[in-house]
Amino acid sequence: MLTLSSRVDVVQRVGHALSEANRARILLALTEAPRYPGDLATDLGLTRSNVSNHLACLRGCGLVVVVPQGRRMRYELADPALAGVLSAIVALDLVASCDGDCATGACTCR
Repeated sequence: MLTLSSRVDVVQRVGHALSEANRARILLALTEAPRYPGDLATDLGLTRSNVSNHLACLRGCGLVVVVPQGRRMRYELADPALAGVLSAIVALDLVASCDGDCATGACTCR
């Protein structure tokens, strides 16, 4: 059984991953199917370097794993339950009123 401290760590890792839009987009793409970095870059309109950096972060957070496929590396969610968590987050009906610029973090969403 996870301790409170380890549960908080899990939530923080997921929160860190979702705090950057491109990492969130990559995770959502991986809920559909495992992908190769080059395909993610093309599909999401990102550079391969950018995707690689984000995938390294997601690996460090323990949210994605690498599956060697010959000379290529395929990425997939580390735990299938993460797809359900992401779907539940997307399904939330959030109503936020912001007093500022959320893009720069200068808002106070309530």
